[in-house]
Amino acid sequence: MSLFTDGVDVDHESARSRSRRVGWLLLAVTLFGVLGMAVLPSPYVIERPGPVFDTLGSVTVDGEEVPLITIPDEPTYPTEGSLSLLTVNVLGNPETRPSWFEVARAWLDPQQSVVPLESVFPPGVSTEDRREQSRVDMENSQQEAIAAALRAIGEPYESVLYVVEPQEGGASEGILEADDVIVSVNGEAVRDVTALRAAIAENGTTTPVSLGIERDGQERTVEVTPRFSEGPDAVPVIGILVAGEYEFPFDVDIELSNVGGPSAGMMFALGIIDKLTPGSLAGGAEVAGTGTIAADGTVGPIGGIVQKMYGAIDAGAEVFLSPSENCGELAGSIPDELEVFRVATLDDAIEVLQTVADEGDLSALPRCE
Repeated sequence: MSLFTDGVDVDHESARSRSRRVGWLLLAVTLFGVLGMAVLPSPYVIERPGPVFDTLGSVTVDGEEVPLITIPDEPTYPTEGSLSLLTVNVLGNPETRPSWFEVARAWLDPQQSVVPLESVFPPGVSTEDRREQSRVDMENSQQEAIAAALRAIGEPYESVLYVVEPQEGGASEGILEADDVIVSVNGEAVRDVTALRAAIAENGTTTPVSLGIERDGQERTVEVTPRFSEGPDAVPVIGILVAGEYEFPFDVDIELSNVGGPSAGMMFALGIIDKLTPGSLAGGAEVAGTGTIAADGTVGPIGGIVQKMYGAIDAGAEVFLSPSENCGELAGSIPDELEVFRVATLDDAIEVLQTVADEGDLSALPRCE
């Protein structure tokens, strides 16, 4: 028999009370589960805009301001505006990955990109190897930038390509040695890192590549069968750290620490040209850009193009130079306040800057749309 008090069924009230308690318990469990997932590490890293450096400006070294580019033994000329290189900051690594909460927040921010961990940190490549490769890539980009700049202004130079070291377990282990000079690939002469990589990529991985080398002053030919590199953007490689050694007619010193990789090459070259030639290359405009550079002036694609574009905006740039091969990644994301031009060569970039300086017809120049 049910008991009634003031017209309320006590048994039914108890049942509803228990249901509410169960509901609150389930809600609490769900919330704790969501919160737990939010703080768990994800299999991603987050790319976001990093520091911006003006190649015409200065950087801080040991507490002192020094020019980013110095050419001590040649006449240089005052310039105006800025030619800024851009970087990407990566949040996360294999040891410390961003949480799902951080990933979700980055997905909602157009200035950030969420990318798989292995696309930035390929499996089987140690942190030490990755840092060393990044350092060598930066050194190579600086040397090739100097070479490209001198070519653009008609200054001759000499160059050789040499092996820094074969990578342990790589295709060249036991075949190539440190300090070997690479003279040719499949009978074609090579003078810079970009040309070497292109020749190996063209050879592919199904047949050996024939390398003409000099070792201890003796010429010889060796064969190495390329393998695909690790990671999603796999390309044929022969498993060596390689560098270009140039004999330039004068010294060009580039001071930029704690930045690695080859993507600043084009902006280094433009900064060098601007310092070595009278007037301002861009007429005092605020310009930013990115792209690898080869000694012959070819501009190559880079990573993190969207983040670098937003870094350019934050730095107050009006003009942005993008490698042609990266333009597809910018579709639908170019802000109105930034003019983005596509360049395939250093000469293309110079043409954009000179048109800006002369207040010419920019509509005739190719853009990233």
